[in-house]
Amino acid sequence: MSGETSHQAHIGPYRLLSRLGGGTGDVHRAAGPDGRDVAIRLLPSGAAPDVPRMREVLSPYVADVLDGETAGPRPYVVFRFVPGRPLAETVAGQGPMSGDALRRMAFGLAKALAAIHLTGLAHGELGPGTVLVVDDAPVVVDFALTTGADAGDDVRAWAATVVFAATGRPDAPAEALPAELRPLVAAASHPDPAARPAASELAEAASRLKLPAAAPAPRPAEAPVPEAPATPPGPAAPGPAAERETAAHETAAHDMAAHDMAVTLGWARLLAAMVVVAGVGVVIMLPIAGLVLTLAAVTLLRVAGTTAGGWAWAFGRTLLTVPYAAVFTVAVPLGLAAASAVGGKLDSLTACAFGAGAGAAVLWTAPGVSAPRRQLERMFLPVARRPRAVAAAVVGLGVLCLLVGVGAMTLTPSFSPTYGLQRTLESSMDRLQHAVNRR
Repeated sequence: MSGETSHQAHIGPYRLLSRLGGGTGDVHRAAGPDGRDVAIRLLPSGAAPDVPRMREVLSPYVADVLDGETAGPRPYVVFRFVPGRPLAETVAGQGPMSGDALRRMAFGLAKALAAIHLTGLAHGELGPGTVLVVDDAPVVVDFALTTGADAGDDVRAWAATVVFAATGRPDAPAEALPAELRPLVAAASHPDPAARPAASELAEAASRLKLPAAAPAPRPAEAPVPEAPATPPGPAAPGPAAERETAAHETAAHDMAAHDMAVTLGWARLLAAMVVVAGVGVVIMLPIAGLVLTLAAVTLLRVAGTTAGGWAWAFGRTLLTVPYAAVFTVAVPLGLAAASAVGGKLDSLTACAFGAGAGAAVLWTAPGVSAPRRQLERMFLPVARRPRAVAAAVVGLGVLCLLVGVGAMTLTPSFSPTYGLQRTLESSMDRLQHAVNRR
């Protein structure tokens, strides 16, 4: 496998169709072995982008990374083909953006950076040439191909790109921007990288912007057009109908890509949710061992999802969630004991086991606790992209959830290896239930 020259018909399993542009290496439109339309970015010799981590980036505002090769003489990265025009060409042809189009651009770029930064990567070259415009929405391409960049540099590049979209110049003065946009751009352009907002904060702020639309330019008076002399018939230039047909094809391709992306993310979320459900069921059957495994799992997933702080950061974040989970672990058995006053017999160990299950669910799904679950979703993305694999995973996890659910509802929970704790909990719950029933 080699892709050193642009005249070769293939790069690995990809058949070259046409050249698209330059930048950090050459980029070609190609067809994958499954017929999928892709864009292949050829990189300089020695480049080694983190392709597995790049594939974890999932956002409708970022071009999907499908494949890549860094070991050969000419490294390359394969992106999903995006049928759009670079922002630089869009602004040159249609003029600066304003109103809702500018808000969508600012919001979409920030969401794209937030998705990239979530994996520990940085774009490194965000600008009018690496942003494609499809239906007035941005799609970021060519991210994480350079080294030495960080999130702070990307935030400053976001400001310059938004300024360009609004004015046609990346260095336009603040007075040229809408008043509502100026504070956000100023914050993102702060000289101190540590003082700049995170991309997720930019996205949240941009979603609330209400930007005025530009006033339409007055139409000049039409001068009489002299009658053109007759000319011999020749080949007709593409007319508005052809242009509309091309735009319709590009829109349909973008809609299909966005739909595929949403379906993939939906399957990944379903598989992650099934794992969490099965995990909670295991905790109900084995409360002590299950809680220990849950704490270990969420901590490991936090470690896998960050490049800063490592174990100390992940363990600290998990510890902050433990008191919240403990409240539910205690409250659920107490609530069940109180409900037993209405009628019915409460099994003490089962009540404590359901409390442990509630605590485990909190460790996965409490408000503000999303990192372990999101990392689990990213781990399932390679499976979710393949229909047969996702079907097998859904069936397998579905059977597992069914078996665990039946076991959680019918088996007596085991508090092994802390049998002393089991006897203490059982006697305490029995006394509590007796006191409640006497009242």
